[in-house]
Amino acid sequence: MVPSKFVFIPDSFKGTMSSAEVCEVMETAVRRHFPAARTVSIPVADGGEGSVDAFVRAVGGQEVRLTVSGPFGEPVNVKYAILRSGEAVIEMASCAGLPLVEGRANPEKTTTYGVGEQILDAVRRGCRTVIVGLGGSCTTDGGCGAASACGTVFLDESGNPFVPVGGTLKDIRTIRRGSLIPPDVRIVTMCDVDNPLCGQTGAAYVFGPQKGADPEMVVRLDGGLAHLARTIRHDLGAEILNLPGAGAAGGMGAGMVAFFGSELKMGIETVLDTTGFDREVSDADFVFTGEGRIDSQSLRGKVVMGVARRCARLGTRAKVIAFVGDIGGDISECYKQGVCAVFSTNRRAVPFSEARLSARPDLEDTIDNFTGLIARL
Repeated sequence: MVPSKFVFIPDSFKGTMSSAEVCEVMETAVRRHFPAARTVSIPVADGGEGSVDAFVRAVGGQEVRLTVSGPFGEPVNVKYAILRSGEAVIEMASCAGLPLVEGRANPEKTTTYGVGEQILDAVRRGCRTVIVGLGGSCTTDGGCGAASACGTVFLDESGNPFVPVGGTLKDIRTIRRGSLIPPDVRIVTMCDVDNPLCGQTGAAYVFGPQKGADPEMVVRLDGGLAHLARTIRHDLGAEILNLPGAGAAGGMGAGMVAFFGSELKMGIETVLDTTGFDREVSDADFVFTGEGRIDSQSLRGKVVMGVARRCARLGTRAKVIAFVGDIGGDISECYKQGVCAVFSTNRRAVPFSEARLSARPDLEDTIDNFTGLIARL
C-alpha cells in the first residue's frame, strides 16, 4: 500500500508537546516510510493560549501587536492574528488570562475590556470575520468589559455609565447596545464547554474557584450573572441564561452572544472551517489526529472526535487514526463515529510523571510502527 497524502491535525499533548510539535513528529515518522507522500499539517488549539500561533502556522497570516487593557485595567502587550483569508483570530487569555493575575486573582474585579479593544482593532484594520477564542480566563464579568470597549453602555441606578466587573454586575440597571462594530462583521466564538450561565454547573460555581473565588464570592458572582441575564432579556431581548456554552470563560460565552450577536462554535469545528480541512481531506488517504488523553470527555467533541465526525460526514476515503498519550475508560463509541484505530504512545505503561519525559520519542516510535506496517502491506 502506497498512500499519497496524509493530513496531520492533532491537539497538543498537554504538559509535553504543542500541537505544532506533534505535527513535526508525525511528519518525521511518515517521511521515513513514504518520502514522496504529500503532507498537510494543521496544528490545533482550542481557543486558549497558542491559538494565534496555531492558526498562523496552519493557514498563514500576520501577527498584530498592540497594547490593551489588562485584567485590572493596566496596559498589557498582546498579539492577535490576521489570517491570509482576512479573518482575525484573538485569544481572550492574552489580556484576561489567569497567568496575568498570579498571586492577586479576584474575579470580582477583573475585566474583559481588552478583548473588546482587540476586536475593535481588527475591525478597524478591515477584518470582517473575527474569531475569539475563550479559555483560561481570570474574569467573571459576563463579557461586559468587552462590550463596553465596543460601544455598549451600562448604566447604574443613578443613570451613570460604568464598566461592570464581576462584583458590580448587580448594579446594572440599563443596557444600551453600542454600534462601534459594523453590522456586516461576523464574530465567531470558539467555546469548548457547554455550561449554562448560572447555577451549580454555571460559570461561577464551576470555574470561579480556580479564579480565586471563595464559596461566598461564588454565590455573589452567580447572583450577579443571573441579574445580568435578566437585564439582557429585558433590554436586549436575548435569552442567554440556559444557553449551552453561556457559562464559558466567566460568562463570556453569554456576552458574546448577547452583545456581539456571535455564534458559539466548538473549537475544532472553527479550526476545520477556517483551515479548509474539507478541501485538504478530500484526496487524503490518512488523517492522523491525537491528544494527550482520550476518554469519555473526549467523546463530547474534542479534537479527535471532531475530526472523525467531520470525515464521516464528508464521506471521505481517508482513514482516521488517533495517537494519544493515554486511554481512559471505555472509548468504544469513538469507533462508531469515524475513528479507525487508537494507539497509545505510553509504550511502557508508566505514570504520566515518567511518560512525559519521553513523550516525543514515544510518539515518533508509535507512528513509525504504524506507518511501517502500512508500507509492508
